Amino acid sequence: MSSRMFDRNGLEILPLDDRQHDLDISVVVDPVAAAEVPLALADYAVRLKAARERGAGRIMMMGAHVIRSGVQRYVFDMMERGYVSCLAVNGACLIHDYELALIGATTESVARYVSSGQFGLWKETGRINEIAGLAASQGLGLGEAAGRIISNGDFPHKDKSVFARAYELGIPVTVHVGIGYDIVCEHPNYDGAAWGQASYTDFLRFAGEMETLEGGACMTFGSAVMAPEIFLKALAMVRNTARQKGEEIKRFATLVCDLADLPDEFQLEARRGSAGYYFRPWKTLLVRTVADGGESFYVKGPHAETIPALWTALTR
Repeated sequence: MSSRMFDRNGLEILPLDDRQHDLDISVVVDPVAAAEVPLALADYAVRLKAARERGAGRIMMMGAHVIRSGVQRYVFDMMERGYVSCLAVNGACLIHDYELALIGATTESVARYVSSGQFGLWKETGRINEIAGLAASQGLGLGEAAGRIISNGDFPHKDKSVFARAYELGIPVTVHVGIGYDIVCEHPNYDGAAWGQASYTDFLRFAGEMETLEGGACMTFGSAVMAPEIFLKALAMVRNTARQKGEEIKRFATLVCDLADLPDEFQLEARRGSAGYYFRPWKTLLVRTVADGGESFYVKGPHAETIPALWTALTR
């Protein structure tokens, strides 16, 4: 077996000032009522309001494109009104949120920078690895550590940070990463053990929040792998311990907002071997995990439309 390993010490790390950014804070908009609310979102809003009244879990999972869609202030208001009790995100969410808070810009062209081998190798972004190290050393999750640092630190645009706002509201943000998935993994100061420990702390926190899901609601926006996978595993864990206490976690509502074309009968699982079968939010969040007493909703659309529409249904 070859023992060859890449030496990260030879990498050239450039400052973010040298990067051409594809997105800046001008994309972040103030909440405005949507002109139209899909019926599914109106129905789901009723379930979410009921979950809030019961004190049951209101879990929001999302991919990084939500941050890039400029809907942060809608999410802030939903958190402030009590419609989100836990926010679960992937590693790219942390990176975009951190960069926006720090320099007011984020997102680079893969096509432009992968050609020169510079993609992802930016000095300030690499400091997120220090947050992971701090989190691991203090027994914190990535979300709490990042929220505290952004909220209390010198970040000129921290008012746009989902992590900072959640931290200030006392709402847990859990970050679920994969080794090698995110640009911070390229950096010489990346510590896989620290990231793994801090992210696993977040997963256990997420599972802890899932214990409150009976009578609650869970929603995911644009995460085709992370969200359904952490939801599935955590649900199995909390159902296992609930069963031993003579309790159940079966009656809850799920919402998936994405761009996939699903049939009207999405409550039925796609045929094995078909492309739809491998779209995990469908079989996991819309079918299998609600089969014992829950209900599910699906809305096709970009985050810049679906999140404002849900916010409108909740606030009008």
